[in-house]
Amino acid sequence: MDFQIPDEYLELKKMVRKFVESELFPLEQEIINRESARGTTDMPSISPEVEKHLMQRTEELGLWGLEVPEEFGGQDLGALAKIVVVEQMNRSIVQYTLPPDAPNLNFLKECCNPEQYEKYLVPYATGKKRSALAMTEPNAGSDASAISTRADFKNGKWVINGTKAWISYAPKVDFFILIAINDKAKGKKGGFSAFLVDKGTPGLKIERNVNTIGDMFAYELVLEDMELEPSQVLGEVGYAFIPLQNRFGVRRIELAARCCGYADRLIQLMIDQANIRVTFGKTLAERQAVQWWISDSMMELHAARLMVYHAAWKVDQGHKDMRKEAAMLKVYCTEMLSKIADRAIQVHGGLGLSKEMPIEYIYRLVRIFRIVEGPSEIHRWLLAREILKDGKPYETFK
Repeated sequence: MDFQIPDEYLELKKMVRKFVESELFPLEQEIINRESARGTTDMPSISPEVEKHLMQRTEELGLWGLEVPEEFGGQDLGALAKIVVVEQMNRSIVQYTLPPDAPNLNFLKECCNPEQYEKYLVPYATGKKRSALAMTEPNAGSDASAISTRADFKNGKWVINGTKAWISYAPKVDFFILIAINDKAKGKKGGFSAFLVDKGTPGLKIERNVNTIGDMFAYELVLEDMELEPSQVLGEVGYAFIPLQNRFGVRRIELAARCCGYADRLIQLMIDQANIRVTFGKTLAERQAVQWWISDSMMELHAARLMVYHAAWKVDQGHKDMRKEAAMLKVYCTEMLSKIADRAIQVHGGLGLSKEMPIEYIYRLVRIFRIVEGPSEIHRWLLAREILKDGKPYETFK
């Protein structure tokens, strides 16, 4: 078994790590201040000027489109390279995402027709357009098959009615991948369709910003008799459920890599604090409780990182069905980070609660992670269902 990461990926990791420490770490206090000052508005924690600078710098460093095929203007390095970079980028709390900005790439690659390739996929893959998935509804979250937004074909057009909730960064995107029911009787087996919807389409309204904990931007969309041409159907009518699930798998693997990045940062902060903080004549590093917090955290991160890298490797080997791996990663990595963030606050005491350090920010952020992309309870249930259906334990290597 070869556990080596290719040398070029290790060099990429070093380069990104240096970028994060030299360009992102110095921005963190500004990020904390902006996030604290915005109140109930949707002012981003990263200013437009800073985001523009980071876009330029990361493009110069060749960090755009790491997993994007060359035919779409990308580097085609694959999932493992992207995961290595995502982990390093998320050692910082600066909420900057490398283009393409969301894991809709796989969905678009799998389902776009030639016309849609040119209009949506290529601009998205090259960072010229942003997208968001519009699936979740007030009464349908983890259970995607429970959505009620209707798509009715009338007079040669699709007419969409419904409400979408918790849609990330809606005002900033150029188009949405909208999920709707075209045949309720068939459900996800023939009645579940995806549509490409441009921002500004008549009948599409960004109703409101939903204020949430931490640095999360969520919006509600209202669709009132929104008319779409047949050419705006993404993939085959009625059969969006499987590519949607594949898209979720990629998203959850990336989210797990983000957790590893934050955990790595927190452990480093704990190590630094333990070595310099003296209480009752001894450093915290000499206290067994603190030693165990750090050793437990390191073991948990090590296990999580191996799981993440293994999943990314499987994607690069052509595996399509990543439901088990994605479910395990979503549960383990978000809960791992929750424990480590809690320990980091405990090691730092009052300082860990202050906004002079990134710890409390990460502590709130991971609480979001345990909900978005499906809560732990749902993933445990889905994983158990798949294992029991197989009638045998999950095989890591086969």
